[in-house]
Amino acid sequence: MSVNLCIDWGNTSVKAAIFDGEKIQKQFAFSPAEALEKITSIMSLYPPEKAIICSVAKQNDELENLVRSNIKNVITLDGNTRLPIHNGYLTPESLGPDRIALVCAAHILHPDKNNLVVSTGTCVTYNFVQKSKMFRGGAISPGLQMRLQAMHTFTGKLPEVNMDGELILLGYDTATCMRSGAAYGIAFEIDGMINEYASQHPDFNAILTGGDAPFFASKIKSKIFADPDLLLKGLNLILNYNVSSPR
Repeated sequence: MSVNLCIDWGNTSVKAAIFDGEKIQKQFAFSPAEALEKITSIMSLYPPEKAIICSVAKQNDELENLVRSNIKNVITLDGNTRLPIHNGYLTPESLGPDRIALVCAAHILHPDKNNLVVSTGTCVTYNFVQKSKMFRGGAISPGLQMRLQAMHTFTGKLPEVNMDGELILLGYDTATCMRSGAAYGIAFEIDGMINEYASQHPDFNAILTGGDAPFFASKIKSKIFADPDLLLKGLNLILNYNVSSPR
């Protein structure tokens, strides 16, 4: 089996995984500032035969050059990459590659379902792929920290608040009210989206993933399956779909 390196460069952090075939052997997480050093170390410790890079941040030519100089078969995922599903998104050039990986993984893992993938991170994305293999889009809304920061930035008096403090539904001061609005607002939004999609599509399945998925898993009332590694699994599937394993 092929040893694959999958890199997910997000807005605030970088994740990487070493796959042996279809199984994750090792996972890593680090800051963008550490990325070049960490990726160099990973390639040295677990020499990959092929790699895929998924980045929603600004294009990092230095990272791509580093990976391509050490690995023969490398894919940079974008709207033109060959996929195991049909991409019906009308503006593929503006489609986040992370969303592509998520729906590919969802369909391959649950091919008999109409899958809604809810990814909670910097933004909350809703990504719907039909069991006919067609992905058309979904929705995007502000994530948890973005909502808190926006309330502070675009008002004159609301303070800068993070999620480290007390979280209750009925806030008793400004900080707890802001946390309640941001956190439960997203949870209720997710429930509403799931209910609406489920009412319109039979054989429906919802999957929760992303960096804030553990935070929201207990706050969502709808039936939803949590898979924190869905994006990395999707990257590995796309890589294997495009590049045959070396013999």
